[in-house]
Amino acid sequence: MDVAGFLALLDLEPVGPDRWLAHSPDNGWKRVFGGQVLAQSLVAAQRSVEGRPPHSLHAYFILGGDPAEPIELSVERVRDGRSFSVRRVVARQRGETMFVMSVSFQVEETGELNHELPMPPTPTPEETPDPVALAESLPEPQAARARQFFSTISPIELRPLDPRRYRPTAPGVFGDPRQNLWIRLKGPLPDDPAIHRAALVYLSDMTLIDTVLVAHGYSIARGQFQTASLDHAVWLHRPFRADDWLLYAQDSPSAQGSRGLTRGLLYTRDGALAATTTQEGLVRKRKAPATPNL
Repeated sequence: MDVAGFLALLDLEPVGPDRWLAHSPDNGWKRVFGGQVLAQSLVAAQRSVEGRPPHSLHAYFILGGDPAEPIELSVERVRDGRSFSVRRVVARQRGETMFVMSVSFQVEETGELNHELPMPPTPTPEETPDPVALAESLPEPQAARARQFFSTISPIELRPLDPRRYRPTAPGVFGDPRQNLWIRLKGPLPDDPAIHRAALVYLSDMTLIDTVLVAHGYSIARGQFQTASLDHAVWLHRPFRADDWLLYAQDSPSAQGSRGLTRGLLYTRDGALAATTTQEGLVRKRKAPATPNL
């Protein structure tokens, strides 16, 4: 899928008042990518509010989506106040609820108190090795699996700042539960801020659960763990472009009960904190080895 295909995902089909149909790409995924449902649901919610950009969203993934089936999105107009509006989006397939999300919108204000955590010092995207090129140096079949992975996540482009974390050598040994990477949508997007918000939400679901696994010396690519996003939250702070590089600084403060909690800070390349994310995901070790789903 290219950027044009991504924009087609956001072109929801109206089927009634505050009701839409969304579709999935034919990219070989066995389940609907969580970031896709997040982005499509945000687009649906934004279409019910005028003059107030969203500042936060909170979502729960209830059932794995089937990419072969359309997704029915319905928007509930919970409240429109003087400063804030709240919308609730429900996504369904075959009559079953698969996803719910609440979105809050606010009239734009300057505010008297403003601050942000500084961006951690990192090499620029241009100084960071391209993982697609690095994958070609791997022996087969690892190189083939890597090529398939990067093809599947397109148009998301990422550059991990420590590629060695994706070739763990001591499984089961706890290390640093943090990772940084540059991430963007590869290709120019329209200038509409609503599209860039949806794009950021789309890519924000990428690599968070990986942070739990790499902290313990495992790789999501090896298929040793059953993983799934359980919930996801995003706070939108400052203007950004999702087609320019964003530094995604991630950490995992806790893993317990087969659930891993992760947090992320998304910075523009000039150091502005654009968004904050949190996610809890299922991280359950498989009883038998599984074929990597890349």
